[in-house]
Amino acid sequence: MMVTNTALLEKPVAEPLLREALGAALRAFRADRSITLRELAEMSSVSPGYLSELERGRKEVSSELLASVCHALGVSVADVLIEAAGSMAIRSADSEFARI
Repeated sequence: MMVTNTALLEKPVAEPLLREALGAALRAFRADRSITLRELAEMSSVSPGYLSELERGRKEVSSELLASVCHALGVSVADVLIEAAGSMAIRSADSEFARI
């Protein structure tokens, strides 16, 4: 009798990336405050191009840069991290439910 482990045959679910979730959270906080990318760049001393890359999840953010952007947005780093973690958990749960 042959035993087949179906878990090995299933494609692994792509785990959401932290940089993408952080970028989406930063973009959401910026949009909620009706701040343009250029305005945020000036307030946080970060180039608009780099902020754009962060918001699109293309670049990893350092803790210092994250703190600067959060300060400019008037939000705590913890709030952004919680928002990002929440969206990651939701996307992960959605992927799990889609497999059922």
